[in-house]
Amino acid sequence: MPDWREIVSKGLSGLKLGAAEKEEVRAELAEHLEETYEALLREGMSESAAIRRTLSLAEDWNDLRRKIHWARKGKETMTDRIKQLWLPGILAFALSTGMLVLIQTYGPKLWVASWRGVLPLGKLYIPWLLLLPFVGAMGAYLSHRAGGSRRLMLSSAVFPVLPFLASILLVPVNLMFGDFIGQNVGLMSLVMALLGWVLVPGAALLAGALPVLFFFSRQKDPQQIAF
Repeated sequence: MPDWREIVSKGLSGLKLGAAEKEEVRAELAEHLEETYEALLREGMSESAAIRRTLSLAEDWNDLRRKIHWARKGKETMTDRIKQLWLPGILAFALSTGMLVLIQTYGPKLWVASWRGVLPLGKLYIPWLLLLPFVGAMGAYLSHRAGGSRRLMLSSAVFPVLPFLASILLVPVNLMFGDFIGQNVGLMSLVMALLGWVLVPGAALLAGALPVLFFFSRQKDPQQIAF
């Protein structure tokens, strides 16, 4: 009986994976080939023919190595992206939204920007803005803990304003079809909404994230110099 583990080891010798993961792939593939080989023998096929048929399943070892490598790499990349961006970002968004709801319900009166003291254009929740740097710092820290890059740390920090940005980007549709949907949104209101819900909160989030980014960058510098 062929040594399928040895055959697979030779065929996948150039597979770029960790030792434990490579051994897992070899064991799974060898088991699959062995089961196929034994099934062919039970069907009455000769040993030599069963070996040829089984090996034909992995005829192109180079192509098989590429498929396994990219399948494993894609899985790792998706898992890392969830831990380094989506999870910290969603937690930061949930915290910032929860604080905003509490401030709207129990907090002090909001500051309203108006046009000539009559037409309200935008609202700013000052206590919420003062708390956002801590949210940004938390998002950046959680991303760093998961191994996130600087870009992912910053993305996690400003994640809470992205839903507001997406909502505001839909406003021009209302401007174009205002007569049909019964809404009248002025350009100044759009600008103030962008300022009050995206730019200013985003700056507050970055104000908390940048010190975290700077702190961990300083920690890495001695190691980089040593190498």
